[in-house]
Amino acid sequence: MEEYLSTFVRSIFVDNMIFAYYLGMCSFLAVSKNVKTALGLGMAVTFILVCTLPINYMLENYILKEGAMSWLGAEYAGVNLSFLSLIIFIAIIASFTQLVEMVVEKFAPALYASLGIFLPLIAVNCAILGGSLFMQQKAFSNVGVATVYGLGSGIGWMLAIVGMAAIREKLAYSDIPKPLKGLGITFIITGLMGMAFMCFSGLKI
Repeated sequence: MEEYLSTFVRSIFVDNMIFAYYLGMCSFLAVSKNVKTALGLGMAVTFILVCTLPINYMLENYILKEGAMSWLGAEYAGVNLSFLSLIIFIAIIASFTQLVEMVVEKFAPALYASLGIFLPLIAVNCAILGGSLFMQQKAFSNVGVATVYGLGSGIGWMLAIVGMAAIREKLAYSDIPKPLKGLGITFIITGLMGMAFMCFSGLKI
């Protein structure tokens, strides 16, 4: 239980995809103008991370990496399909992104219209692919930990984009120097929030 809790908390605060690794910045900067839209995209990213990480974990550990197919028999113990891992991960992510896109278009057309091109671009969102690659690098002990990591990473990304959207909505009524309006002040705030999150890096969780 301690491992699950530690992984969950670390993935939100210590290893935050936005503020620790600056992954997924394209959609983060483009969609963080409105809290409702940012929340919708954050929920979509979280859903895809929760669904794809355990699938990619099982593929990695039972099919792709060297010796993973030993459960089929001794003759398969030397098979190494790790060179296919990146392609397989992207294919799984793209499949779930297509599913989310169809569901959002069907049940939330207003959100679908406001997200625009950034909803299908979740498939190439480096935060989501980064989640699978970090899962591969960290070598989690079981699929449950990988799922918790996906959930925490998604929540961390969602909190980051919703927080930025809330700040940007307030900034619309603020007196900002003209050269800093728009992306200028957004980059500055993102950097300051990233430095603030560095405070969590020294925590032993």
